[in-house]
Amino acid sequence: MKTTTICERGLIRLIPATYHKPPTLRGLVDTDEEAALLAEVEAMTSGRLIAEAGRNRHLDSRELAWQRRNNDLRIYGVSHINAAFTYTRAGGSRFNSEARGAWYCAWTLPAAIDEVAFHKVRELAYVNVFKDKTRYVELLADFIGEFPDITDEVDNPCLSPDANIGYPAGQKLALDLQREGARGLIYPSVRHPDGQCLVVFSPPAIQNVRPGAQWDLEWDGSPEFMMVGV
Repeated sequence: MKTTTICERGLIRLIPATYHKPPTLRGLVDTDEEAALLAEVEAMTSGRLIAEAGRNRHLDSRELAWQRRNNDLRIYGVSHINAAFTYTRAGGSRFNSEARGAWYCAWTLPAAIDEVAFHKVRELAYVNVFKDKTRYVELLADFIGEFPDITDEVDNPCLSPDANIGYPAGQKLALDLQREGARGLIYPSVRHPDGQCLVVFSPPAIQNVRPGAQWDLEWDGSPEFMMVGV
């Protein structure tokens, strides 16, 4: 496996806008004191807040963004970074298990769109209703350093478009790389031809998180979607 040195600005991560809104609990109460009480209740079930309190056995709280002293990390991105590592899908994703998340991003918007659209289409297929409109927000971040790179290993099992094959192989590879001290992995997009992606295993590797554009993806009766800038 080769190693590639990168110095990249503005790699794109897309998250649903519902995860990007200001706290919703504040509208339920009249005072900041009451809001603080509700926040304490929320903290009992929030995966991110539980991890920040040091009660996630798969993630050392000292790794999380709010513990960092780097001056280049804006306050804006702290919760987004921590959420990426504390909230997971059942069964995990291509390069992370359900025990610990990772930060996925792409070099280009089309690759980022196709990656998130695949997962949304799979959700819609479960209920067999291809009628939906979802807004996604860009999170832009910068990365500097050396990363393992499998962009020239197109036959690697972890790149299989079949999640039943690709995910177990990718999760094993990711675990092996983390044990060797790797901070992430560069890989070719499985969902977008010629796209290139980066998965980051270590929160401190993510720098200068800031918001980008917003996009609506709309399905109107079929797996094909329309994309509209907001």
